[in-house]
Amino acid sequence: MNNEKFSQQTVLWVKRHSDKLMTFSITRPAAYRFAAGQFSRLGFQCNNGFIWRAYSIMSPEYADTLDYFAVLIQNGEMSEYLNKLKTGDTVLLDNNATGFFLPQRFANGKQLVMLSTGSGIAPFLSHIRQPEIRERFEQMVLVHSVSYANDLIFSGSLKNGLADDPLVGEFYQQFQYIPITTRETGNGLHKRIPELLKNKQLENACGFEWTKQDTRFMVCGNPQMVENTLHALKELGYTMHRNRQKGEVIVENGF
Repeated sequence: MNNEKFSQQTVLWVKRHSDKLMTFSITRPAAYRFAAGQFSRLGFQCNNGFIWRAYSIMSPEYADTLDYFAVLIQNGEMSEYLNKLKTGDTVLLDNNATGFFLPQRFANGKQLVMLSTGSGIAPFLSHIRQPEIRERFEQMVLVHSVSYANDLIFSGSLKNGLADDPLVGEFYQQFQYIPITTRETGNGLHKRIPELLKNKQLENACGFEWTKQDTRFMVCGNPQMVENTLHALKELGYTMHRNRQKGEVIVENGF
């Protein structure tokens, strides 16, 4: 099936990390272009026509494939299709990537703090593997908050895999990964991100002082988390970055 607005792509692999967390990869058309931080519209043909949902691209811009992270929702219409997905199946891909969740929108800054919950980590996985972004910021911190430790499915690759990446390995010392669990305790942080911002625990965990001059924040997660985190950052004196007004915070509203 081909159309002026979308194409049919093949599923290359599917990994199910739990009954609700999955990652998968599809073929990438030669003409498909995106910037790290943007999302794709993926779809399936169904009885009533088509079903479409937006998923942030995990792959770096130079990858030959398009990789995604999905959280399955019970009785969710799209989740029902994804739950049956297997290698060799086909997925519809909108021809155009979308979104403005781009760190290059910041005119300056030396430290990039990326705050995420759940599948909101996906665009950051693309960001951190872009050499030009890693060259741009002297320090990069990726914060991922989940309910339980088993949901931290990227811990291994973030702690070890990046160091061996031929394109970004040389910048690995500039990168820090901070996992958070909110419903079980152990090593590390256990409160929600807005609380950790207010009590300075997250800043302390980064190991450097945050300032309006040098620190930039990107926030991606469920809408309530984004709203609460933005409010907490504003209370600390930071402002939203807009096209006509420079600020220190960019949020993803297309979650």
